[in-house]
Amino acid sequence: MQIKETANEGLKRAYAITIPAKDIDARIDSEIKKIAPQVKMPGFRPGKVPANLVRKMHGDQLHADAVNSMIRESVDKTMQDNKLKPAMQPKVEVGEGYEQGKDATLTIELEVLPEVEAPATDDLKIERLTVPVTDEEVMEAIGKLAENNKSYKDAAKTKKAADGDQLIIDFVGRVDGEEFEGGKADDAALVLGSGMFIPGFEDQLVGVKTGDEKTIEVTFPEDYQATHLAGKKAEFDVTVKQVKVEGETSIDDDFAKNFGLDGLDKLKELLRGQLEQETAGLTRTQMKRSLLDQLAAGHDFAVPQGMVDAEFDQIWAQLQQEAARSEDPEATLKEMEDEKEEYRDIAERRVRLGLLLSEIGQANNVQVTSQEMSMLIQQAAQQYRPQDRERFMQYIQQEPMAAAQLRAPLYEDKVVDFLFDKAEITDREVTREELEAAIEAEEGEAEAKPAKKKAPAKKKAPAKKEAADKSDDAKAEKKPAAKKAPAKKAAAKKSDDKAEDKKPAAKKAPAKKAPAKKAADKK
Repeated sequence: MQIKETANEGLKRAYAITIPAKDIDARIDSEIKKIAPQVKMPGFRPGKVPANLVRKMHGDQLHADAVNSMIRESVDKTMQDNKLKPAMQPKVEVGEGYEQGKDATLTIELEVLPEVEAPATDDLKIERLTVPVTDEEVMEAIGKLAENNKSYKDAAKTKKAADGDQLIIDFVGRVDGEEFEGGKADDAALVLGSGMFIPGFEDQLVGVKTGDEKTIEVTFPEDYQATHLAGKKAEFDVTVKQVKVEGETSIDDDFAKNFGLDGLDKLKELLRGQLEQETAGLTRTQMKRSLLDQLAAGHDFAVPQGMVDAEFDQIWAQLQQEAARSEDPEATLKEMEDEKEEYRDIAERRVRLGLLLSEIGQANNVQVTSQEMSMLIQQAAQQYRPQDRERFMQYIQQEPMAAAQLRAPLYEDKVVDFLFDKAEITDREVTREELEAAIEAEEGEAEAKPAKKKAPAKKKAPAKKEAADKSDDAKAEKKPAAKKAPAKKAAAKKSDDKAEDKKPAAKKAPAKKAPAKKAADKK
């Protein structure tokens, strides 16, 4: 085969390859000799079918297999002979009008990874902001826990229900006079004023007493998740079985025992540990951003635009999802468009930081062990249904790119930990508010640097923080950015936070498991 370089500019390379027809025919002849002993044909003994008949029977398939395998081999040879390190999968195109019996021509276009010199790591200086957890914060956490786990006791039968009271009700819902599936529940618990049910439902129960029966008329929201009910009027026949009032919650050993703990001291210890873990996570984020800022400030090399494009597409897709969930999607999208170039600068910064971390890791023999990788795969498999887990694990083992995607975040953390060990770290005690403000400030400065523009407006900061956070999302693998999803992680966290706000309603709604039961549930 003939390989000719046709482009060599910056990180871009291109090659023209010719595979002679005689080489293709030779490959087909070789394959015919291999399969001929297994070919069966009426009138011939097994293994005695003439080669020309084998070619006639299987020629098209043999030709396609030969050309495809020779194309793969030519691409591999091009990479090896020219010592190329592709940034992403090379683009390979076969010349138009190719026919059997003719030379096959193809072109290869790719971007190579830049030569990155491992940066010096002996002069790193990082200030570690720490937040001590006080007794007051522990008690505040216990108070919130008590607020979220209120107890209720039966009220007198003459008690009229008010906001904050809990009702135990049976209800049956109808649309156009017909009961709908799941629109019925018995012994459903509803706290008035909680907003658990669709608008208007709870308001009409204010003032009811134990034993009352009442018909409620409501209209499902236009955006209700069960589309067959959206915008429709419904009637609910409600029986109030019990009105309950909030009981007094004493924060003592008995309260702690409700959570399966030995006593209040154990609960305090548990919550203190959780608060310390949370603030430690914030401290690590602050340190990591400071570290990456130092690395980024000292390096400004060209990066493969294909990787930047893929990274930007990933960021942009997440931002669009966030915009769709915003109060004014159209206005949010317009703001995004106005700052599109800044997001692209963030994507470029992330790719550059990823290449830097990768080089540092390789230069210092930072590795993810097979045991660590096995644990990662098992943890990721838990996200799937039991019947799909084995298939997922096989997929990861067979697809190097998928395995690299799974490995990348842990590899990055290990490189960052290595750099923390090398850095000169000084500690400063601050409040949680000061720590969070420091993280926001570092983030704003980093976002402004790539574009050398004014930092984005304050109202845009949350979007960039969660969908394009440079420090959480820096790549530590020399792999296609499109295959990695760190931006999703940040956006998913925001989504989880929103879901968390709705959890009480989800737990207490009358009919969570059946579509129609959700009729009275806002969620």
